[in-house]
Amino acid sequence: MQIARALKALRSRVSLTQSEVAKRAGVSVGTVNRYETWQDRARLRVPTMRALADSCDATTEERDTLVELVRNLDNGWWMDHPAVPEVMDPLMSFEDVATYEHVFANALVPGLLQTPRYALALYEAQDVRTEADVIANKVDARIRRQAILDRIPALHLWVVLDHSVLRRLVGGTDVMAEQINHLHAMAQRPNVDIQVLPFTAGAHAAGSGGHFLVLGRDSEDPLLSSMNVVYLELHKRGLYLDAHTEVQNYKLMFDYLRSQAADTSASLDLLTAARQEFTR
Repeated sequence: MQIARALKALRSRVSLTQSEVAKRAGVSVGTVNRYETWQDRARLRVPTMRALADSCDATTEERDTLVELVRNLDNGWWMDHPAVPEVMDPLMSFEDVATYEHVFANALVPGLLQTPRYALALYEAQDVRTEADVIANKVDARIRRQAILDRIPALHLWVVLDHSVLRRLVGGTDVMAEQINHLHAMAQRPNVDIQVLPFTAGAHAAGSGGHFLVLGRDSEDPLLSSMNVVYLELHKRGLYLDAHTEVQNYKLMFDYLRSQAADTSASLDLLTAARQEFTR
């Protein structure tokens, strides 16, 4: 999926049609379409990928990343690194084609639900030696990513928030009050479900595990319906899992977390109570 998204983004950036790219790369239009629509991944070839990237005026970094993706298709997902070009961002690539995203957040508000000030406070805390303009760009990118919730058809986001997320003071009381207000408003959208896992739930299905996402889609297209991936958020980077057994284990874990958390109505009350803690 990353390859398809990256090639379409690169072609769009230079305002070329598939026919024009095909002519520049010396391949058929069908080949360009096959690479851009993620058809028959077993037939992807390094020379063709290099030619397609060059035809779209990709940077050396972008071209080399695409080539490396083709070379490692059979090795599963890898440890993502912040140096990967934005058009290659795996998470955004999966979100582009996913119809649902299930998130367990054990420490911080998920990126798709963060306010700008909350995101800024997080980046300032974790990137203490980073220039202000770089942090500002990161915040802007995170907020722009949230547009996935407004697309048609919209991504269905289901989040289970550990209660500690609502108690951790990020950016000060004003920032937290604003953030919880935003969560309360988002929870009332038809494509967003938020449940709070209260402290009284005790031990839960995620155990000592951390923040994770399960992305997938329901589709009549066998290729797209088989697209399921788990993203484990780590410091500065993340781990992607797509083995069937691992994905099913995380799906089951999320189902148990949903059953252990307060329902969506009671969770709105918990959000209201948490907001009041920061507005006294």
